[in-house]
Amino acid sequence: QVQLVESGGGLVQAGGSLRLSCAASGSIFSINAMGWYRQAPGNQRELVAAFTTGGSTNYADSVKGRFTISRDNAKNTVYLQMSSLKPEDTAVYYCHADILTAMGGMDYWGKGTLVTVSS
Repeated sequence: QVQLVESGGGLVQAGGSLRLSCAASGSIFSINAMGWYRQAPGNQRELVAAFTTGGSTNYADSVKGRFTISRDNAKNTVYLQMSSLKPEDTAVYYCHADILTAMGGMDYWGKGTLVTVSS
């Protein structure tokens, strides 16, 4: 069984910072891609930032220059450093990973962590 566990969400004032963490655990052969998505009320889930299969990074235009994704491969963990937060960043943030196990490659999602940015 593979699990993604997020942490680090919370309430912050506009202009503040938060750091999200996501740790993958279980019988993992390799992690092909890993990153963060978010979903605000009434909106579709959208990509925030992610490491691609090739190791490059993708960022949503709305977070470029403010958010930074990083990872610790030894810990199967990805981080999202969020700075200069805006009220429109308020959403549930989900960790996603494309993971290879003995069962093959599959997409996995965490349960989400709520980030609330007050104005």
